Parts: sequence; C-alpha cells; structure tokens
Amino acid sequence: MSSAAASDGLPHEEALVALLREGDEATFAALLDAWSPSMFRVARSIVATPESARDTVQETWLAVVGALASFEGRSSLRTWVFRILVNTARSRARIDARETTTSFVPETEDFAPAVDPSRFRAAEPWRGHWVSFPTPWPVPEDLALDREWVARLAEAVEELPPRQRAVILLRDVEGHTSQDVCQILDVTPTNQRVLLHRARASVRARLEEYFGADDHPETPDAARSNP
Repeated sequence: MSSAAASDGLPHEEALVALLREGDEATFAALLDAWSPSMFRVARSIVATPESARDTVQETWLAVVGALASFEGRSSLRTWVFRILVNTARSRARIDARETTTSFVPETEDFAPAVDPSRFRAAEPWRGHWVSFPTPWPVPEDLALDREWVARLAEAVEELPPRQRAVILLRDVEGHTSQDVCQILDVTPTNQRVLLHRARASVRARLEEYFGADDHPETPDAARSNP
C-alpha cells in the first residue's frame, strides 16, 4: 500500500529512498524495525517454519541493499520490497520441499459463496432473506479484549492454504491495496479477488462456529443488523 510508509514514522518515499541510497544507517535501521514484523508474517505464510521465515526476511534485506540502485519507482518502495520478499520466500519454500504454487485458485473458477446459500430463503416474497438469523457477534470493543477470540482468529488464518493466507495478511492485516498485492504476489486482479474472497469466507466460517458456541453471550439486538 503506497500510503503505508507514511504511518510508520519514516520519511516520505523520495527522501527515504535518497537516504537509503546514501547509506544512512539510522534510516535503514528504522526501516528494518518498521517493516520486518510484517515481512515475517507474510514470509511465514509461504515457508514451512518460523526459522525459514526469519532467514527469508534477512535474505530479503540483503537483496534490497544490493538492488536499491536499480529501484525505478514504478511501484512504491514498500511494494517493491515485499515483492522481493515473496520471491525469496518462494525460492526458500522450494528448497524446503514446500512448493506453494499449487495453492493458487484458477482464474476461471467461480467465486465460492461466503455464506452457505441454504441459509437464505429461495421463495418469494422473502427470497434472499435469512432462514434463521445468525447468532449475533460481540461488539468490536469486546473482541479487542478477548484473547481467546484473537487466538481463534489467528488459528483460522493459519489454517488457510498458503496463497489465501498471504493475500488476507497483505490486504486485511498489512493494509496493502489490491493493486499492491497483485504486484507483490504476481497474480492477476481476478486471482487476487478469488483468493481474498475464499480466505475471508473460510475465516468467517471458523469464527461463526466460535461465536455460535453456547458459552458465548449474545450482544444487544442492535448487533443483528450486521450479521
């Protein structure tokens, strides 16, 4: 996401690139601190182990330093760095005998429904309405304090196929735009949309199971407007 760098305390892009090319160690250290955690999460979605993810991040930074002079600004610096990261991770995944390219969804494949169609009425005049209204979820403020919910969310994302996991992390966690994700992962817009849709649908289904458990209290009826 081109605007992501503006929120992490780093200089604006032109100044940042200039400082890095000048070998400014403080700027490079700040960049490492700001971007490495996100890079690790994305690398971890591709390679087999945390150790491989850490090695991938380190190799990426070495590659960035070596290739910085060739950066032409056709994309944001952040997108360019993450593109190098993904390529490095894919190479390492092959070395680790964990080829991830089979996780891509074919472009011709139709979108899977985010919610089972059988849960909606088929007959008029209520076609498309819920057969049985979903159990309401806790309000966001409550969720932020619920460590168990956070753990379930992390588990749901971790269980996704590698490509879906990478897309949802880049879009919904790291805040990259769809265009950035297409460049980083070298996928078409259609492929990106399908992967993201599948990932969100799977995560929603897992969380719905969690919130549907009997030991979770219901929220006020107002929450029912946003199932």
